[in-house]
Amino acid sequence: MKMKKKIPSEEELNKLKVKSWGTWSKETSEFDWSYGDTETCYILEGEVEVSDPETGEKIEFGKGDLVQFEKGLKCIWKVKKPVRKYYNFDIEFGNI
Repeated sequence: MKMKKKIPSEEELNKLKVKSWGTWSKETSEFDWSYGDTETCYILEGEVEVSDPETGEKIEFGKGDLVQFEKGLKCIWKVKKPVRKYYNFDIEFGNI
């Protein structure tokens, strides 16, 4: 499992200092992506499906989800509704 998600509590978001992270937005689109580092992100709006073509693993997420992508993952992002997120590359995979 190279992708994971959860619905975090307000306490967890504060502990992670999510509001101090950078933000990123993307319009409806589909694109290939690869991760040089583990990314953790908190979704503010939108609807996205990310799939790993090697394993067939797929994850869907949207507003309110905390999502993590493992370093080395090569995937396809399908942004179904424009997305806006906080993101961070300083958290180890599994530490959410």
